[in-house]
Amino acid sequence: MLLESLFTTKGAAALGAGIVAIGAGIGLGKIGSSAMDAMARQPEAISKIQTPMIIIGALVEGVSLFAVVVCLLAS
Repeated sequence: MLLESLFTTKGAAALGAGIVAIGAGIGLGKIGSSAMDAMARQPEAISKIQTPMIIIGALVEGVSLFAVVVCLLAS
């Protein structure tokens, strides 16, 4: 039953959207973890680390939102 629903267009789109969401979560976690580690090692460089971290996080969110919309429109 589950495999039959994955072979439909809507099932594949939902699977793709789920994979994109998982990938975005992993990417944002990695960005946040690395930034916190860098800030802990060099507290004087927080402003130089925080701005690029926020920009990259926003770009990852934008790409993942675009991918989810494409997956859902493909169904």
